[in-house]
Amino acid sequence: MAPTLFDSDAKPGDLIEIFRGTYKHWAVFIGGNEVVHLIPPTPRGGDFSDLLTLLDSGKAQVRRQRLWEVVGSDRFCVNNLLDDEYQPREPHIIVRNACSMVGQEFQYNLVTQNCEHFVTVLRYGKPESRQREKELGPEPTQ
Repeated sequence: MAPTLFDSDAKPGDLIEIFRGTYKHWAVFIGGNEVVHLIPPTPRGGDFSDLLTLLDSGKAQVRRQRLWEVVGSDRFCVNNLLDDEYQPREPHIIVRNACSMVGQEFQYNLVTQNCEHFVTVLRYGKPESRQREKELGPEPTQ
């Protein structure tokens, strides 16, 4: 059965962490069982489960989709991972900014500009990836 809003207790502006096995995908919940996320191009009719797609892509597109379409059969949870470190933006601002980016294409780099960086910029105004830090160490200071 596809996940529903009641499975996640997500509120608009919350970050959704999706467990894909070897990596995690991230999205911003915008309400109405929908999320906005950054995703590299996928093969025609393909899904986002292929890690090779991530490694072989230099560009990604912002998409608005139903939560269950993005999650598929994977586990997911609400994870506002940096709320203890940074003040989150107001939910309506997070949602407005996320929705305004739908359809735009951005550079994509698994290490420096990934889906987790995308959602943390929307929620906190700062691009961070704990998943990246776990594998490679802290982000370089600019």
